[in-house]
Amino acid sequence: MSSRLNLLAPEVRTNPYPVYAELRRNAPVSQVDPDGLWAIARYDDVIAVMKNPRLFSSEGIRRTYRPAWIPDYPLADSMLVLDPPCHTRLRSLVNRAFGAPVLTRLEPRIRELSRQIVARIPAGHPVDFVDAFSIRVPIATLGDLVGIPPSLHARLKHWAEVLTQFTSVGTNDTRQQELIRHTVVEAHRHFEQVLEERRREPRDDLVSDLLRARVDGEELTATDLMGFMFLLLIGGLETTVHLLSSCALKFQEDPELMARLRAEPALIPRFVEEMLRHSGPVHGLMRLTTDEVELSGVRIPQGARLLLLVASANRDEAWFPDPDRFDLERPGPQNLPFGYGVHFCLGSQLARMETRLALEALLARFARLTPGDSPSRWNISLVMRGPTLLPLVAHPP
Repeated sequence: MSSRLNLLAPEVRTNPYPVYAELRRNAPVSQVDPDGLWAIARYDDVIAVMKNPRLFSSEGIRRTYRPAWIPDYPLADSMLVLDPPCHTRLRSLVNRAFGAPVLTRLEPRIRELSRQIVARIPAGHPVDFVDAFSIRVPIATLGDLVGIPPSLHARLKHWAEVLTQFTSVGTNDTRQQELIRHTVVEAHRHFEQVLEERRREPRDDLVSDLLRARVDGEELTATDLMGFMFLLLIGGLETTVHLLSSCALKFQEDPELMARLRAEPALIPRFVEEMLRHSGPVHGLMRLTTDEVELSGVRIPQGARLLLLVASANRDEAWFPDPDRFDLERPGPQNLPFGYGVHFCLGSQLARMETRLALEALLARFARLTPGDSPSRWNISLVMRGPTLLPLVAHPP
């Protein structure tokens, strides 16, 4: 049995931050379980890896998304696992669909959706905030982006929850493997249908924008499009869901902070930035070494799989004084939660806008959040962290 630290151990996922701090102090570059991944815990090293796609490849980790038990996972063909120049080509094409005009078009819609969603939260009664609040705004936004009706939103949520567990599935977990295979087939079939419908009848939505996108006469291939649909499902949904849940939990834990934001809504963007640093949803990103390399005095072999502990880097004492303290006055923005360099998240401004508008609506209606009638439950993933169950009671002024 391995004596290495297991980052998927339940006691670690319950609160990984003390473990991250220990790694930064004593083993900033070290092998961990599952599967002997090389964990990179310090800010400077994480940035160094992100800056150098030639030595630390994203395309190399494609094998992570092509295990023997599922050889045709579309995320393995997405720009998430590509390096320049292939990544540059795809990003240029997709970038047209995430510009300022799209955000301007979406903002009034998201504001109204947020108001309607918060209006349906029952006052004074325990409710799962993940289901009643956190999932509702991003899933409605995603549905609006890709033109999927509300009747299918529950299916989108299920697909995203299952697929987020992909990199955490053990080689012998045949039951979870079968669930993921079934989910991929179902989602793939549905996205093919959506793409075909938009080819026949374009709409004012993201899918139609992607089908129309051209750079130097080049368009997205069928493989490109399907890879992006799966990337959008996971990156565009789960990230914002976990961020909103963490914000609600913070309000419950710090009533004075919630009261201050109610009194000064202009501080909400600053609050979101500090949440991204202190309790952001993205915890790990994968890379693969293309040659033997040294980080923090440690030699890492060629072909090693790296886990960039973004959530650890965001609490690195060398960059953030008193890093475990939530500080609304801390300078921002904190972009590392959205990646760095060529893989900086295209949807970062959309995620920020969704979160801001949802919190504005929540704070306009409720003055306090208190614990519900059962404990919270957290997901198990190396990539993202957030509550899957968050019982809270919302109290009006």
